[in-house]
Amino acid sequence: MKIHHFAVKLELIGINPFVFLPEDVLNTIFKTSGRDKSPIPVQGTVNGKEFKQNLMKYLGEWRLYINYTMLKDSPKRIGEMIEVSVEYDDSDRSISIHPKLDQAVKNNPVALKNFESLNPSRKHELIRYINNLKTEAGIQRNIEKIIKHLQGETDFFGKRIN
Repeated sequence: MKIHHFAVKLELIGINPFVFLPEDVLNTIFKTSGRDKSPIPVQGTVNGKEFKQNLMKYLGEWRLYINYTMLKDSPKRIGEMIEVSVEYDDSDRSISIHPKLDQAVKNNPVALKNFESLNPSRKHELIRYINNLKTEAGIQRNIEKIIKHLQGETDFFGKRIN
């Protein structure tokens, strides 16, 4: 795979910092990945700091969103020129469900039905959230919240199950 290096201006859409990729870089990533639909996994560096991220198409334009972990204080740096390197990332990004979340979902028929009907990115979001918690108490507390959410009783990260 070919890694592409370029300097680009950090821009903002809504509250989200992002950069546009040069057309030739996009075309190479499309060809290498065999995809032209969002999301497309990429990896690279921003000002020398490594990242893994997805290219996303929004309002007809492909964007690489730049978050705090990629660039410190990124929302305060709009208009700044940054150095980016990027390439298609074909590594396996799947994550396994936390065993306690898996058991809690399977033990509740309504939660199981609703979990299985979630789109893949929403499932991934819930799984990743639990997997990133540090304490057993935090894991258990948030699994209970997710189960209530999957039963349609509460929202979770501002989203509801109908």
